[in-house]
Amino acid sequence: MTRLDVPVSLRWSDLDAYGHVNNVAMLTLLEEARIEVFWRHPVISEESAVTGWPTAVIDAGPGAETSTLVAGQHVEYLRPLAYRRHPVIVVLWIGRLGGASLDICYEVRDVPAGQDGVTYARAVTTLVLVDSTTGSPRRIGQAERAAWEPFVEEPVVLRRSR
Repeated sequence: MTRLDVPVSLRWSDLDAYGHVNNVAMLTLLEEARIEVFWRHPVISEESAVTGWPTAVIDAGPGAETSTLVAGQHVEYLRPLAYRRHPVIVVLWIGRLGGASLDICYEVRDVPAGQDGVTYARAVTTLVLVDSTTGSPRRIGQAERAAWEPFVEEPVVLRRSR
């Protein structure tokens, strides 16, 4: 089982009137983890090049040839997530690698994958790669597929999908 543990810090603005992370803020936490793991980041130093994510192969920032569009999302909330000073861990893997799209699976946890801890939410996002010039979906390239295949495993199990 190969999963990525992405630390994501909470902000005060993520909380709602009940004192826990709002449902819209939860989608933002997932988005931050997804961008961190899949988008290629500029190499600032030799150290940042060594510590980069092996899956960060999409040049999808402003002006790039590829855009990433969310085709669908489903989140299952298991427990309220209150504010905390240390980051939550967004555990991420790929549940399906298609022709132009992939299903990204998540667990939002208090500790990394493989450790006993609390899972606050499970989710899946269908992400489509799009040619920025034409606006049409584009095939997942060989380099992307090679970087992502080690992280493909069984999709997250949500109550609705049972």
